[in-house]
Amino acid sequence: MMASKLRSLGIASLFVALLGSVLPVQASPVGKWEIEFGDSRYDVTLCGDGTQLCAELIWLGNGADNAQNMPYLNTLLIDRATPTQPGEWKGNLHLFGQTADGTITQVGADQITLRGCVAVVLCRSYQLYRMSE
Repeated sequence: MMASKLRSLGIASLFVALLGSVLPVQASPVGKWEIEFGDSRYDVTLCGDGTQLCAELIWLGNGADNAQNMPYLNTLLIDRATPTQPGEWKGNLHLFGQTADGTITQVGADQITLRGCVAVVLCRSYQLYRMSE
């Protein structure tokens, strides 16, 4: 009887250990990211209370490094977006003088989707890809 209980406990422990190794772990969004067009890069950090998301524009190039856009260099694209569920935040997106209500979704370890809407009906999505460090 005791051996049977120990065997059951051992099997249950093994099952839990195996299950834990197969469940996906949410990757951290922290790091350097480049927009899909390759003309701007961002430093993404956890900020505020440590769960909020911030992203600073740190580089412009490939034609975006012009007099119109340069004033936005070293400013926040995302400022303290609030988590809504694992891998998703909501807040304002500030992109080159435009502000939109945004949703930031980490769709994979190396991809983030930014979706911003102005006046609810004018919406646009952008992809950010993690840069290798």
